[in-house]
Amino acid sequence: MALHGMPAIVMEWAGHPAAPWLQRLDSPDWLGSGSEWPIDFNSMPSISRVVNNLLDPPGAGQPLALAKVLLTARDLSFRVERRVLWQAFELTLRAGERLGITGPSGSGKSLLLRTLAGLEPLQSGELVFEGRSISEWSMPAYRARVVYVAQRPTWREGTVDSALRAPFAFDVRNGSEFPQQRARELLQAMGRDEHFLQQRSERLSGGEAQVAAMVRALLVEPVVLLLDEPTASLDRETAHAIETLILHWVDASPGRACIWTSHDRTQLERIASRVLALGPAS
Repeated sequence: MALHGMPAIVMEWAGHPAAPWLQRLDSPDWLGSGSEWPIDFNSMPSISRVVNNLLDPPGAGQPLALAKVLLTARDLSFRVERRVLWQAFELTLRAGERLGITGPSGSGKSLLLRTLAGLEPLQSGELVFEGRSISEWSMPAYRARVVYVAQRPTWREGTVDSALRAPFAFDVRNGSEFPQQRARELLQAMGRDEHFLQQRSERLSGGEAQVAAMVRALLVEPVVLLLDEPTASLDRETAHAIETLILHWVDASPGRACIWTSHDRTQLERIASRVLALGPAS
């Protein structure tokens, strides 16, 4: 399937010791060698939709290339003992974008999101959010706007209701009232009723903990959501409900974006407007 003349912005390969690079859609080996996420163009049901979303994401109101830059990573590197997870890593996230990240286990997907969230110290390079270096932000203010949702959320003892309310007691919220009705609506969209609020958060199953974490992340109304395999422990129906919520959340405001890691090719086809592939650690 040739798509001559299309912009080279559909798939990126990152985490390689060399600088990140792009390949055109009409290249026969556009994912590079060694990827565990091979693409058969003939099996992709909606390549035109993927390309159109890249050039003009739904609800963005302008081509992606012209949308506001929210988050920029410049020349990041990360080592764990002697392993290099990524080096000379570059990323630009624009408003309206839904960036998917894939890669083999151990390639540093979770650590990348934690670094972007300010939860891991920078080993090298720079993060810039809304035009200001991360060093110029107070961490509470930054983390209120760039929110990380872990694959395996952990909770303190107490009810789900108290866990959802906890962020609204922070000074950075300036006394914002807890949106009780919105919490119920989100839970209902994920197939839970209000009795879920009275469950003990420390006793939640893996899937229930992911539901609670997603509700809390959406309630605090961030600018950027960093989602680390947020549906990995969920049934298909609930996973699709969360995908729909995230699509609507991004489209509801011109100043939002998300990054979503997944090993699930079909999920990334549904959710992502662009996919970045991390290479194996070296």
